[in-house]
Amino acid sequence: MSRWKPDAYGRLQQAALELFIEQGFEQTTVEQIAARAGLTKRTFFRYFPDKREVLFGGGEELRQQFVDAVAAAPDDAAPLDAVARALDAAGASFAERRPFARQRQRAIAGSVELQERELVKLASIATAVGAALRERGVEEPLASLTAETAIAVFKVAFERWVAPEQPPGELTALIREALDELRAVAAAG
Repeated sequence: MSRWKPDAYGRLQQAALELFIEQGFEQTTVEQIAARAGLTKRTFFRYFPDKREVLFGGGEELRQQFVDAVAAAPDDAAPLDAVARALDAAGASFAERRPFARQRQRAIAGSVELQERELVKLASIATAVGAALRERGVEEPLASLTAETAIAVFKVAFERWVAPEQPPGELTALIREALDELRAVAAAG
């Protein structure tokens, strides 16, 4: 092992991303990740319960960010307007993380197991947003439908934002564009 260097968490995350892209998620071991980061397997497990979670740290914070933004919306805000505030907040939190997000998305695209884990994360956020909407007095099925719609908007915008052909820009702009398109479809039909 080399001399101590700061940011073990970030180094492990970067090492895992590189290895997942180079050789695939399934073929990558925790030992390889730790070695690439210049750390031990034991150190890896101080930060992550398994190799899959290297890419999903921060999920709880994102879920809470959505919930807090819905809760902070004005009392008279329509359900879709309340989740629009949450989408803006989430988009803004990714502003400086596009290079990492692109790498992460590439690694996820290469593994069915990681794709499933991503869907579980998004479903968890949708469930929490639905609960936040019900706390605001939104009835079912509108609360769940709005929450699921918000996650679909986020997912579509995020995938566009990390696409290699997408020019630099803000995720929030793509979220607003997707939300405007959704509103246009709903108004038309």
